[in-house]
Amino acid sequence: MQRLIDALTNENSPATLDVAALDLARVEFPGLDHEASLSRLESLAAQIHASLPDRASGLQFIEAVNNCLFHHLQFRGNEDDYYDPRNSCLNAVLSRRLGIPISLSVVYMEIARRLGRPVSGVGLPGHFIVVYQDAGCRYWVDPFHNGRILSFDDCCHLARQAAGVDLRANPAVLAPVSKRQILVRMLSNLKAIYLRGEALNKARLVLDILIVAMPDYAEEYRHRGLIHLRQLNHRAAKADLETYLRLHPDSPERSEVESQLLMIERWKAGLN
Repeated sequence: MQRLIDALTNENSPATLDVAALDLARVEFPGLDHEASLSRLESLAAQIHASLPDRASGLQFIEAVNNCLFHHLQFRGNEDDYYDPRNSCLNAVLSRRLGIPISLSVVYMEIARRLGRPVSGVGLPGHFIVVYQDAGCRYWVDPFHNGRILSFDDCCHLARQAAGVDLRANPAVLAPVSKRQILVRMLSNLKAIYLRGEALNKARLVLDILIVAMPDYAEEYRHRGLIHLRQLNHRAAKADLETYLRLHPDSPERSEVESQLLMIERWKAGLN
């Protein structure tokens, strides 16, 4: 995981998004073969390149990607089983052709990078899209919904529908996000999925990585502390919960966390 951690902690990391996303997927697939997935991305990029006319416009590029991915190969958003952890793992998204907004967006961005096209991720509240932007044009594209091209009003509707957020009050949310921000969001999605499915060891591993990436973010310590508590790792639970209170002394969960720390002290006293 060292390469992933470097991508999360060093803005100048040479690790590309696809490689870092595959490192991330090793939480779910410990024996993951990077080369097979990277070869699939190369093949997709080659197919799309072959279908493009000379000096293709940005819109022609988008249409070619959409035709290849969503019409010919049937990549799609997994609305039937959204919380399957495989939807967040780039290798599985490429092989199953199923994903969630951010993982399908990573496929889109990595194809574009191979073809020298300016496509970036956009982290809408509750949804993730991409933007194609050069000196002459800007198109927002929704890979989760078959590459639909979005207007500003469409983006506002998506944010309002997914998270109840009014983008008109803060249009800066439509700015492209960094590789680090994408990886943190992918990890946060996996964490939520593993906690939802009671996959505590995998959730703890994701939290280990998130805490290295964001050592001052209190909530991750609380989540990891609660996992340690459930797994009877009382010393580790105590350290995490105390760190949480130190970083977030005015937490609305303070009394609950203090009760959990008291329970740990009573357990320790019972051993003596």
